[in-house]
Amino acid sequence: MQKEVRLIRPSDRSLDILILAAGLGTRMKSGKAKVLHQLGGRPLIAHVCRAAELLKPGKIHVIVGHQADKVEAAVLEELGPKRVAFIKQAQQLGTGDAVMSARPTLHDAESTVLILSGDVPLIRVETLRLLLKHHRENNSGGTILSVRMENPTGYGRIVRDQQDRFLRIVEQKEASPEEKQIREINSGIYCFETGKLFSALERVQPKNQQGEYYLTDVAEILRSDGEEVNVYLHNDAREVSGVNTRAELAEFENLLRRNTIRGLMLEGGVTFIDPSHTYISAEAEIGRDSIIYPDAQIEGTSVIGEGCEIRSGTRISNSRIGNNVLIKDHCLIVDSDIDSNCSVGPFAHLRMNARLEEGAAVGNFVEIKKSSVGRGSKAMHLTYLGDATIGEQTNIGAGTVTCNYDGRQKHQTVIEDNVKIGSDTMLVAPVRVGRGSVTGAGSVVTRDVPPDSLVAGVPAVIKKHLGERNDEKKG
Repeated sequence: MQKEVRLIRPSDRSLDILILAAGLGTRMKSGKAKVLHQLGGRPLIAHVCRAAELLKPGKIHVIVGHQADKVEAAVLEELGPKRVAFIKQAQQLGTGDAVMSARPTLHDAESTVLILSGDVPLIRVETLRLLLKHHRENNSGGTILSVRMENPTGYGRIVRDQQDRFLRIVEQKEASPEEKQIREINSGIYCFETGKLFSALERVQPKNQQGEYYLTDVAEILRSDGEEVNVYLHNDAREVSGVNTRAELAEFENLLRRNTIRGLMLEGGVTFIDPSHTYISAEAEIGRDSIIYPDAQIEGTSVIGEGCEIRSGTRISNSRIGNNVLIKDHCLIVDSDIDSNCSVGPFAHLRMNARLEEGAAVGNFVEIKKSSVGRGSKAMHLTYLGDATIGEQTNIGAGTVTCNYDGRQKHQTVIEDNVKIGSDTMLVAPVRVGRGSVTGAGSVVTRDVPPDSLVAGVPAVIKKHLGERNDEKKG
């Protein structure tokens, strides 16, 4: 009995994705792999991985080579280990050789494979969906994403016949003078039926000036086999362009920033005093009626609420800012959380999960590290609060320091509600200052302070029980 052969149309096949990320990128003039250079605060390859993941493929396969460990780490940070696999290209012998490295993993897969480049960071998932749709609706063995460029120098040209059907891709160095006049170029993004791809790759020969195996030859081989090969012409050349030099990387950064700011102004209701001198991450969120001043930087996944003012010279990274918050000039806020109606700065530094509760205020040259400042509390001048918990309606005088490090480990300082810490107080942790207490100026507090007490001196001692004083006033 003959074994039944089941034909699977492209529209019924699962999707695999290959991301080519093995090259060094010599034109970057860098010891770092090209796909690790950052755009918008994230590696180039992270942008490609995010678009790929949105297609919900069966697996994302990343071809690695140069600095493989670092590339893998960047991909895993973006995708996690469950959806991604890594394939090592032993030698960089061209794009065809890179894809051939995946043959042991994919040659038996009854899938459609989408091939992307790790240095094309602006590619949108919507474009990839249209490419896949075009491929499947035409029952293609292979589909090439192309664009038209005013200056196509350096790119492979799409050669068509008199009926406007695909003939072949010719690289710049192998193109005739007539072919160099063609403006339609190969973007380097492809769809193939997996089995047909590897069958054709086995016949690719390095018959070019570079001595490399060109993936572009696969399309012509498939066509000679009688397979349907199509071209999907896209209308945005910049979206599918790769980053090859640091100059291009700067251009992409500028484009990404301008698009982000324009969207926030037109759709988000955010005011930028000088958009050309402001940096905003594409992943940041800013609420309506907020005002961003020149030279402000909002990085990473920061969230800024409504009605905020972010003044000049301030940098905010991976932090959350509530509504109606004023961040004055030249503040640095990293990995921190600021509730609504707070004021920060100028020249304040918040870091390592610092937290300001509603209505709190910190001022000139105040540093807060791994500490929380309670509702309505203030630390306005020249203060360091490290590993501290500050209660509500407490005032921290100028020059206060929580001495949190004993030379071996960090210790906690707790200052309860309604406390007044006098100027130049040193709080030697671990230590607690009880509710309603006061420290005199210049005190060195080495022991816990009971509630409603006045302490002063070096070391600080109890001078008065404020609770007794209050009882006398009542009497």
